[in-house]
Amino acid sequence: MAIVNAFTVDVEDYFHVSAFEGHFDRHSWDSHPCRVLKNTRRILELLDRHNVQGTFFVLGWVADRYPKLVREICRAGHELGSHSYWHRLIYRLDPDEFRMDLRESRDVLEQISGKRVTLYRAPSFSITRQSMWALEILAEEGFRIDSSVFPVYHDRYGIPDAPPEIHRVATPAGSLIEFPATTTRIGPLNMPVSGGGYFRLYPVDLTLRALRSVNERLERPFMFYIHPWEVDPDQPRVRAGSMTARMRHYVNLHRTEDKLDRLLSEFSFDTVSRVVKRVSSRSFDVGAAPYVGLTPAV
Repeated sequence: MAIVNAFTVDVEDYFHVSAFEGHFDRHSWDSHPCRVLKNTRRILELLDRHNVQGTFFVLGWVADRYPKLVREICRAGHELGSHSYWHRLIYRLDPDEFRMDLRESRDVLEQISGKRVTLYRAPSFSITRQSMWALEILAEEGFRIDSSVFPVYHDRYGIPDAPPEIHRVATPAGSLIEFPATTTRIGPLNMPVSGGGYFRLYPVDLTLRALRSVNERLERPFMFYIHPWEVDPDQPRVRAGSMTARMRHYVNLHRTEDKLDRLLSEFSFDTVSRVVKRVSSRSFDVGAAPYVGLTPAV
């Protein structure tokens, strides 16, 4: 029986991207052309063609302005999660700021959808060693699944020694399930293979082979993620950020949709919650990972 993987979408626009935050002031976001509606609908149509339901981590700012889009996501049977409200990196916030942003994003999503929101993904996977206090706040606020940890070395995110599989995180406020971004082992290092810029940069055969290895050799599900702007080669070109940041953002945008079509044809996918439930019911080790160094939210 094929392992079912999680398909996730971080619903944000091109001007929300962390690498360009110095160029796009939050107070000017409304003045920029909106492309998130068309691009998210392209992903919805693609998932519908493949009869796939996934989890959409929606930015609160987007939900507030485009509630119809949130309702379209729900009507198609997809799961809702919070992607914060303002897309601020967690390790640049203090606990009170994080809690306020978390509540604001959750409240708008729940008001629009009429559904309880208990899944979270931090902007740019920004729960790191410096911001692990956020996990305790998530537990306090009733969130049950987080997908904000990336077990890699990176200049913006990553907890390289975090468990690579679905696991339980213990905090002073209770536990929650962590579904980290998927990696595969290359020698002593974790190679990111779970989506985003890595999906666009790597040859598609390499990505599919690595993901198949996660399913077949490691016998566990992978978590795939994508952003709506990644299916939009015609988006405005931003002359900001470093050359590396611009390369990461714009590389192979024209190939993303074809790659997604192939990915969806070759693997089985579902929502994060249902994948986690399957893992638990199959007696996979969802054991306790205490995260040495977890600090209280004070």
